Amino acid sequence: MSPETTQPAGISLAGVSKRFGNVRAVDDVTFDVAPGSLTAILGPSGCGKSTLLRLLAGFEHTDAGRVTLDGRDVTNVPLRERNIGFVFQGYALFPHLTVAENIAFPLDVRKGDRAATRTRVAELLDLVQLPGYEKRRPHELSGGQRQRVALARALAAQPAILLLDEPFAALDVHVRRDLRAWLRKLHDDVHVTTLLVTHDADEAMEIADALVLMNAGRVEQAGSPLELYDRPVSPFALHFLGPANIIASDGEPQYVRPHELQVDSHAFDGSQPARVSRVIDLGSRRRIDLVLPGGDPVSAEIRAPYNGLSAVSDGDTVHFALVHQRSFSPTLPERP
Repeated sequence: MSPETTQPAGISLAGVSKRFGNVRAVDDVTFDVAPGSLTAILGPSGCGKSTLLRLLAGFEHTDAGRVTLDGRDVTNVPLRERNIGFVFQGYALFPHLTVAENIAFPLDVRKGDRAATRTRVAELLDLVQLPGYEKRRPHELSGGQRQRVALARALAAQPAILLLDEPFAALDVHVRRDLRAWLRKLHDDVHVTTLLVTHDADEAMEIADALVLMNAGRVEQAGSPLELYDRPVSPFALHFLGPANIIASDGEPQYVRPHELQVDSHAFDGSQPARVSRVIDLGSRRRIDLVLPGGDPVSAEIRAPYNGLSAVSDGDTVHFALVHQRSFSPTLPERP
């Protein structure tokens, strides 16, 4: 089949804000999304990411700012005129309709040609790897299969933009892992501009071309996954993208990821002693929890082979040094 859609659209938000009563859910948000890219909007619960997606779709209206899709100002344009596909966290499939009827629904609403609709449904069933399931109803499908049907329905009308609101949140961890790789391949095949809302940093970094990290309704940082992980602009950004230790040095906190600590059973140039409080084997890597002489806890992560650390156990003394550390301007405001 040909997985083509309409030409993927670029997205631009400029100063977008939205209040619900006294709560500023989205606060002066500005960023761009490249046509054909897969961008993850990432952040903790309540940070405004789902509200932002609904503003893009047209389910909610902005209080301020401008939403532009492919160079067209759609700030006040209704949902049906934005050419957007939307996939909800809870699938939102019609339980009384078959798989084929659910997928065909957007085309039936537009009163499209029935033969063309049947062809499109068959193409989409192949695309989402569910051929032969057209006569089943949603209750006869697994959670992962229902999510694939929801994605097929969102793609039926060949949208220029696909919006996914926590699409894997209701699935168990093994199904989520499989669907991540599947979604990335689907995106590469269809090449529609896609925005994925998630609170899972690993999920976002695994499948997205770009990240928009939100905090308390605002954009904390935007860029590539590697840029946000290696060059975070704030302690919030650092901690959200992965674990980090805080180690005091000359009265200033230094932020160090566990794999950025060098650990050895013997003293080496520039090292300091520390007591092992716990050793946790994680398959191909090992986490060693340490207690510094001043009592502060830190965690180090090492990869196999463990060499001199293969026999280290609780209570042993080891030696460590910082391979890489970060500090942040004390004038940088911390948001809750």
